[in-house]
Amino acid sequence: MRVDEGMTVDERRKYLGLMKRRYELAGRRERGQLLDEMEKVTAMHRKALIRLLNASDLARKPRRRQRGRKYDVKVYDAIRVIAESLDYVCAERLKPALPAMARHLTKMGEMRASSELIVQLEEISVASVGRVLKRLGRDTYRLPRKGPERANQLAREIPMGRLPWDEKQPGHFEVDTVHHCGAATVGEYVHTVQMVDVATGWSERIATMGRGQREMEIGFKRISARLPMRIIRLHFDNGSEFLNNHIVRCWKEAATGLKLMRSRPYQKNDNRLVEQKNSTLVRAYVGQERLDSRLQCEKLNELYDKMWLYYNLFQPVMRLKEKQASIRPDGTHIIKHKHDIAQTPFERLCATDAISQENRAKLNALRDRTNPRRLRQEIYQLLDELLNLADSKAVANDNLTLTTEAPRAS
Repeated sequence: MRVDEGMTVDERRKYLGLMKRRYELAGRRERGQLLDEMEKVTAMHRKALIRLLNASDLARKPRRRQRGRKYDVKVYDAIRVIAESLDYVCAERLKPALPAMARHLTKMGEMRASSELIVQLEEISVASVGRVLKRLGRDTYRLPRKGPERANQLAREIPMGRLPWDEKQPGHFEVDTVHHCGAATVGEYVHTVQMVDVATGWSERIATMGRGQREMEIGFKRISARLPMRIIRLHFDNGSEFLNNHIVRCWKEAATGLKLMRSRPYQKNDNRLVEQKNSTLVRAYVGQERLDSRLQCEKLNELYDKMWLYYNLFQPVMRLKEKQASIRPDGTHIIKHKHDIAQTPFERLCATDAISQENRAKLNALRDRTNPRRLRQEIYQLLDELLNLADSKAVANDNLTLTTEAPRAS
């Protein structure tokens, strides 16, 4: 518990229970002094303290009459439309985005937001938004979330470690690859290369056919050309697709003054942010399907282009801003995490000097002319097309296996 926070209701009642005996035994002047002390400690009104101290029991009683509704159906409808447009993010991420998204979706013709409605969306609390989301349910489903080697001499030149969680300057990226090989790693198949900025949550994804030098270099150049900020540091694992002279040269040519860092062996938590995004923004979409054709790779890149726009310009994310360590009476350690107000990666980037005015204007214009609700539907459609390609290829392979099998002897 933080010492600078006010007392909770239960803590105040417990404190008054300890003070009640002294209050009952005290004289008139002493009672006044005790009330002064209790006012300062509890921040309660003097009359409220007298009423509670004179009551027969300090136990909290259930409310006799429930409060009436503060927000009408228009607020619920607005939250429903905005929540669907942002793919049903949690209340903590949704609440800060409500007023701006209401204005944006009104401009796109998806809803009507009056000035009174905007004021209500600004005033509504996170807890109220959470209750509204529980009551409304969902009109549609969320987007699917489906012997010793030779020492690498280059790896010895790259320092090991991990990027600090409280990094403030944009441009420090964690990088990782995801294999779309299915149940077996035989043959050539599609890989996803993903980069996540620690400070803003900005994410980039690109699909490559294999992990060869040419494919990886094309993918990295495409990412660096689209990034609205300068790359300061790259942090990757110990995979050979990163630890080779060709890729290091490619990155250092694209970004002047670039620094490299790699994870410690067998320490996946050193790349914790990108590993999390591998689960929520890659595996949750394509699952464990095998993708091994050029057409599937191109379709996956189309999907990633839409996701780039959706998750960087419209999806609010929360960033860890404080860690509190404490020890329980039994000796176990507890670390409590405190997050800041949810903002989109683009908003976080614009709050720094890491983005140029030209890139800021381009991305602002792109965001203003984009309908997030329609964009979400396009992501659904592209995902269905990609999975249909995977299913049709699997069926074709099964049919080919059946036709080429030799008949068994009777």
